[in-house]
Amino acid sequence: MINQQYSAKLQRFQELLLTTLLGDIPTIFLGPQLRRLGYRRLFAALGEKVYIQHGAEFLCTNSIEIGNGVHIFKNVRLDAKGHPNNKIFLGNGVAIERNVDIGCMENTSIHIDEDTFIAPNVCIAGPGDIRIGKQCMIASQCGIYANNHNFADPFLPIKQQGITCKGIVIEDDCWIGNGVTVLDGVTIGKGSVIGAGAVVSKDIPPYSVSVGIPARVIKSRNAKELVPSSQA
Repeated sequence: MINQQYSAKLQRFQELLLTTLLGDIPTIFLGPQLRRLGYRRLFAALGEKVYIQHGAEFLCTNSIEIGNGVHIFKNVRLDAKGHPNNKIFLGNGVAIERNVDIGCMENTSIHIDEDTFIAPNVCIAGPGDIRIGKQCMIASQCGIYANNHNFADPFLPIKQQGITCKGIVIEDDCWIGNGVTVLDGVTIGKGSVIGAGAVVSKDIPPYSVSVGIPARVIKSRNAKELVPSSQA
């Protein structure tokens, strides 16, 4: 137990040391190149041609794997702390724009597959497992939350009633519009489009177009509209 605590503290010291020394070096002073070299000793895996802009924050880097050609922009936060089995995986060609927050809690796996784009100011959070497929587009201001608070007892503070965490799956080639919220337990099928501002609380079939609060399917990309346009 003492060795584990020492190892965790040493890992965090190395993270702080390298990210403090290298994390804020601007691009014009070879910052991305220096970070790519220096961070190799931190991450569980760090691929080739990775671009990390200044101001990005990383916690528990030994649980974070980054593939080839990944772009991580300013003020991104990747937080894998909280459990030895936590894991954050970014596949080849993933791009994460400014101010994105990706965080685990307990026993969480967050897997973002190749060529997926995450726009600015998105929050992706466990503790339930989250899997985002290949070539997805997640627009700005989205929230993907793989947990839900229990609130059945009106006489007990909600924060003391615990949570459920079923997990979230967003399959390949999905477009999640601006300001969408995806709730725990949901699977969004391959090739689906979720309209701006929707709240996805139930599964969405593949190749569907869905809008609203809660999100409802208005058409299939493989068929005619399910409801008249005037009612959409």
